[in-house]
Amino acid sequence: MLQIYCPYCREMREEEEFSYSGEAHIKRPDNPEALSDEEWGDYLFFRKNPRGLHCEMWQHTVACRRYFNVVRDTVSYEIHETYPIGSQPSKMTDAALGSTD
Repeated sequence: MLQIYCPYCREMREEEEFSYSGEAHIKRPDNPEALSDEEWGDYLFFRKNPRGLHCEMWQHTVACRRYFNVVRDTVSYEIHETYPIGSQPSKMTDAALGSTD
């Protein structure tokens, strides 16, 4: 079982208290009305499935109910870092964050 640190409650808690919410740092379309059906489908349904470090969004469902981000290794399941929504991780590279700029 994973032990996850909630950056809002400032406590290490068991995984059962949290809900996984998908990939973090997904850039929302600037003009969704202008997207084709294929582009909209890609945005909604296609996500990375990397081997190694990955940014994920989780919710502390049984306590503060707030969302936060986690840097987790998808091979070892080790959690490297948790941080609030709106901030960037200290341990990730642009490539791992999915930057295309």
